[in-house]
Amino acid sequence: MILGASSFAGSFSQIASEVESVELYIPKMGIYTDSLLRKDLLAGIIDELSTVDLYTSLHAPYFATSLTYPQDVLVDTANMDSSAFRLIRESIEMAGEFGSRAVVLHPGRVNGDREKAFGAMVRNLGILAQDAEEHSVILGLENKEGTDQGNLCIEAEELIRAVEEVNSDNLGITFDIGHANLTCGGNMMRLREFAGKIARHVVHVHVHDNRGIWLEQYDGDEHLAPGDGIIDYRVLSELTGYRGIFNMEVFSMEDVVKGKGTILNAVRIP
Repeated sequence: MILGASSFAGSFSQIASEVESVELYIPKMGIYTDSLLRKDLLAGIIDELSTVDLYTSLHAPYFATSLTYPQDVLVDTANMDSSAFRLIRESIEMAGEFGSRAVVLHPGRVNGDREKAFGAMVRNLGILAQDAEEHSVILGLENKEGTDQGNLCIEAEELIRAVEEVNSDNLGITFDIGHANLTCGGNMMRLREFAGKIARHVVHVHVHDNRGIWLEQYDGDEHLAPGDGIIDYRVLSELTGYRGIFNMEVFSMEDVVKGKGTILNAVRIP
């Protein structure tokens, strides 16, 4: 089992002291100014990474309404212009240079006509999968939380449909167990079924906790340390054959340490 943590949890050296991988959360790494990649700032990240022994994954820019999300790197994969394609391609190129195990993409927004938005997203993902192939990179389309019905790919069936319609070896699924828990209303049987349905397509995993219910803040997507919510992490055993990264999307090293203990106690994966 390869455990990881997102780059906003701590410094690279702190993360390396507890886990084997870091997910580079591109929108909040401070390497963009007015939507343009600052290669001088990226060089600093590369230098810092060279001092630690960590696998990497990347989280590409996405769409968010949060005031804390940088507005110059917004990407809706169902409504992409040339700037949005450039942003995602830059993440793909970075992943290729780092030898990263996966690039996480968010699905698009519905914006009225679900089928129209879904079709546009699939076409865009097809283009990006070709880019990923050129750089020997695997893309992982993430399931989003059902507490925000404006998202595409909140249910397992639509997520699988998207991946199968693109039909590329360079596009799979990022299973976000926290988002799935919200979609399943905190029901562990439904969550286990969700994981089992998508298992054959999973190329990356996000791990964090919540209470399985809508809340005013972030629609209940609290990103608590594993063990601080209601998720039974034995659900992860449904991912038979998966040997990739289990990345903890939490906000502190304290949560990384707690989550690490929770996951290792719940799951026995080589």
